[in-house]
Amino acid sequence: MQMLTEAGWQVTAFSRRVVGELGDKVEWRQLPLAECSSLQPSYKTTSHPARRPKDGSQVAGYPQGGEGVISHWICVTPIWVLPDYFGLFDAQGVRRLVVLSSTSRFTKNDSTDPEEQSIALRLVDAEARVREWAESRGVEWVILRPTLIYGLGRDKNIAEIARFIRRFNFFPLFGKATGLRQPIHAMDVAGACLAAFQAPCAANRAYNISGGETLTYRDMVARVFSVLDCRLRLLTVPLWAFRLAVAMLRHLPRYRQWSTAMAERMNRDLVFDHAEAARDLGFKPRAFMLAAGDLPA
Repeated sequence: MQMLTEAGWQVTAFSRRVVGELGDKVEWRQLPLAECSSLQPSYKTTSHPARRPKDGSQVAGYPQGGEGVISHWICVTPIWVLPDYFGLFDAQGVRRLVVLSSTSRFTKNDSTDPEEQSIALRLVDAEARVREWAESRGVEWVILRPTLIYGLGRDKNIAEIARFIRRFNFFPLFGKATGLRQPIHAMDVAGACLAAFQAPCAANRAYNISGGETLTYRDMVARVFSVLDCRLRLLTVPLWAFRLAVAMLRHLPRYRQWSTAMAERMNRDLVFDHAEAARDLGFKPRAFMLAAGDLPA
């Protein structure tokens, strides 16, 4: 939202709970209950639509003497709940829709964990539904698929690794953990959203967006130890022991989403080319340079 306001957009932010005001260029609105009726309470649902900049014919994004129109939307809600908002988008006069999906649609489709396979299928189905709905109404759509997101201490990837290390003073690895990763900072994802929001050539396209550095899973975890200023303690465990540990950890709410499939992927390369995003969006992600502010307090 800060990037949008700095670019001159008047922002209206929708969420299930009103978060607060961020200056005179951001207005928070609470989503109508009717729009949220089918959402699971565990989902954090926030979409960030923006009105066009002021010009001679508009006042704060509203056509003079007419009904309010919010033509451009950036949605960071899980993509599979977007069909619940199609009516809202229609009512607001949407013309361009930028949404986040995930490269998990490719990496989890053959997972040994049925829940992860289900996530991949939901992503594939949701992308198709968004495309079909948008094209049936002449709405421009852009789908962005980030790799592993981190940053600001609020993610469920690097931040969870850091919390585990702080709690147990080690981190478990399955095998050599040499699978390649491309962590992408949340600010780079936000920048890609803004670029997709404004680039004419991005209309009706999907882009994979990955981090600016490729490194092994083992090295990625080692960097978390370094930023935490902790002695590196990596415990290599066989898969049967990892299964047992995960079964025990899943009794704790924070680790309920862990699975042995996570361990198996430690030795798989999850690498995606972002050349198309670089060409069309000017996408230039940073290297994986963790700072203290990227980890939970």
